[in-house]
Order: sequence, then structure tokens, then C-alpha cells
Amino acid sequence: MEGDCLSCMKYLMFLFNFFIFLGGACLLGLGIWVIVDPTGFREIVAANPLLFTGAYIMLAMGAMLFLLGFLGCCGAIRENKCLLLFFFMFILLIFLAELSAAILAFIFRENLTREFFTKELKKHYQRNNDTDVFSSTWNSVMITFACCGVNGPEDFEAIPHLPYSSLEKATPEACCQRELQSREGMFVNKEACLAGVERFQNRQGCYTVILNSFETYVYLAGALAIGVLAIELFAMIFAMCLFRGIQ
Repeated sequence: MEGDCLSCMKYLMFLFNFFIFLGGACLLGLGIWVIVDPTGFREIVAANPLLFTGAYIMLAMGAMLFLLGFLGCCGAIRENKCLLLFFFMFILLIFLAELSAAILAFIFRENLTREFFTKELKKHYQRNNDTDVFSSTWNSVMITFACCGVNGPEDFEAIPHLPYSSLEKATPEACCQRELQSREGMFVNKEACLAGVERFQNRQGCYTVILNSFETYVYLAGALAIGVLAIELFAMIFAMCLFRGIQ
């Protein structure tokens, strides 16, 4: 009976590690895509140190899970106690790190409010100054998502207008409609947009546009994270049971 139980545990361990292996491969692929993607996200990621760091953390986590899943599969099939112990310790560290990150994200979620982004935009945005990381990132976001400001063009009323414009309420170029939503895209009517003609401007705020765009993916990512944590927990339990059962 013990032999049957050990055999069942071994194959369950292999199955869970196979899912970890696949999850690591997905994270690795996603991290590579975010860094090399030519459609605009690479520009945003490169301009924002936080996103840049996050992309490489995702890449590192994916590579680590990919390797650990492979080692776990090998340790389970070959019944190698050294590999199983190595797997258990590293998967425990990853589990604790992911749990800590989830707790911190929950605690600091208040910093992702509409008011916070509006305040930061009005304080740091320098319009077409692409040498400024904050401004360049915001311009890339507004161009990519065809939006303007956090709430709309009115967010820029208190921000000094461009030197060549005598308008009191100048609209940034990034808010002007383009035929293609990229920096290389041609303006529909740049002069009319900067003169305040609303039909040539992107009037919707970026907060609403991005929230609507990623709402489904946020829930999906949350569900995926819970699933990954559950798989890692079961994998650790099976690894320790298999470790204790191997003679």
C-alpha cells in the first residue's frame, strides 16, 4: 500500500511541477515580449524605471520557475532526495516572495487612484520634453491608448503651454488624434487640435481608457496568481511527502 501511495505521490508531484514548468515558460515568454515588443510598450517600459525593473523581475521569475519545474519533474521521476530538497527550498522562497508582493500590492493600492495620478501629472508633466522620463512616458501612454491626461484635456489647463503657442489653454501634441496610434502616426489635423478644436483631440481621460482596457486582464491575472500560489503550495507538500517516503 505504501508503494502505491508513494507512486501516486510521485506522479502527482510530476504533474504539479509540469504546471509550474508551463507557468514559468509563460512568464518567461511574456517578459521577453514586453521588453522587445515593437508596438509601443517597449518605449513605455524603457522610459519608466519601475516598469523596466518589473519586466526584468518577471523575466527572472519566469526563468526560475521554468528551471525549478524542470528540476522538480526530474526529482520526482528519478526519486532523487537532493533534487527534491533543493526544489522545496527554492519554491518556498518564491512562494514567500510572491505572497509578500501580493500583500504589499494590496496595502499600497490606494496610491493608484485617479486623484494621485492627476496630482502627479500636474506637478511633473513638461509636455513635449522627451528628455524628461515622466513626460516621455505620459506622452507614450496617451499616444498608444488614444487618450488625454488622467481625466481629459482639462488636466493640462494649469500646466504652462508651449513657448510657440499664445493660447492660454494649449493641448499637448500627444492628445491630438492620429491616423495610427504611434509616434510615427500622422496627425489628423495638428494645427486645429492645438488650437482647441475638440473633434481633432482625444477627449477621453487615460485613467478610464486604461482601466477599461485592462479590467478583464486584472481579474485574470489575480485568478492566475492565486492558481500559481495554490500549485506551488501543493507542490511543496508533495515534495516533502515524497522526500520522506523515499528510502
